[in-house]
Amino acid sequence: MIVDCHGHYTTAPDELGAYRDQQKSDLATDPMFAHKKGMVAITDQQIIDSLEGAQLKLQRERGTDLTIFSPRASWMGHHIGNVTTSETWTQHCNDLIYRITQLYPQNFTGVAQLPQTPGVAPHACVAEIERCVNEYGFIGINLNPDPSGGYWTDPPLGDKYWYPVYEKMVELDVPAMIHVSAACNPAFHTTGSHYLGADTTAVMQVITSDLFKEFPTLKFIIPHGGGAVPYHWGRFRGLADMMGKPPLSELILNNVYFDTCVYHQPGIDLLLKVIPANNILFASEMVGAVRGIDPETGHFFDDTKRYIDANTDISAADKEAIFSGNAQKVFSRMKISP
Repeated sequence: MIVDCHGHYTTAPDELGAYRDQQKSDLATDPMFAHKKGMVAITDQQIIDSLEGAQLKLQRERGTDLTIFSPRASWMGHHIGNVTTSETWTQHCNDLIYRITQLYPQNFTGVAQLPQTPGVAPHACVAEIERCVNEYGFIGINLNPDPSGGYWTDPPLGDKYWYPVYEKMVELDVPAMIHVSAACNPAFHTTGSHYLGADTTAVMQVITSDLFKEFPTLKFIIPHGGGAVPYHWGRFRGLADMMGKPPLSELILNNVYFDTCVYHQPGIDLLLKVIPANNILFASEMVGAVRGIDPETGHFFDDTKRYIDANTDISAADKEAIFSGNAQKVFSRMKISP
């Protein structure tokens, strides 16, 4: 069994984008426009068509079995509009993920987008977590540490501002992938700098907090291989030491996990060397940020299984943990079909 912990519905039918465009048009007229959910007319056949030539095709070709699937990250767009904008948009995006899990229960299990809005305490997120976990059977959430889209106007992840979300996560035993959305700050490229910078920032925020003392069973997945974290692990260890914190193995590694969305062999090799195997979850993010073929290897950049298979320094038991066991531990609500 190979579980890909990081997949997004990047191939949704055009009707979903049209709904979002209408929201933006409404906001152009009135920034406080009160959005109502309404309908997005997408048939089951459209969903099937959107997946069969993309995510499902690549699952079969690359030998993965189950994808932990969430709405398109760059489209979460929490900086757009007001609370009603985010709530209605999020509900539609999560509804589509649920429909996918019903059409393909062997291939996909759901993770929820949250209805976050810059400067608005995330209490509204709690109801959506409950809806998606209790009604839809979702097994985790995506939490955006910067709903402002690159301006970082909300408190850091260790702040009590976020506690309502953490309390619900602990109650329901669901992890959060810490994942930003599109950058509206022109200083950042969304997938090339904003995503990776946010991954690094999230790790530093939890290092400088007492979050895991407050919530010892809270679980975070840091995507994209942790951003700069594995490369600068010595810096983070040194900073923790200077602040009088415990070693990182005690401070964060009981609660923080890293995925393998790293798109070259040396990067994967470093991740596997620096981070304990028990803290690594297999992921590809396909179909995601980097979709082309690497001219140096002739293989797709995001075929990350290939990199792990090629690493000869980790044991068969560690590979099994990375490919499946760790995901089953972190996503405790996940059901693996026989």
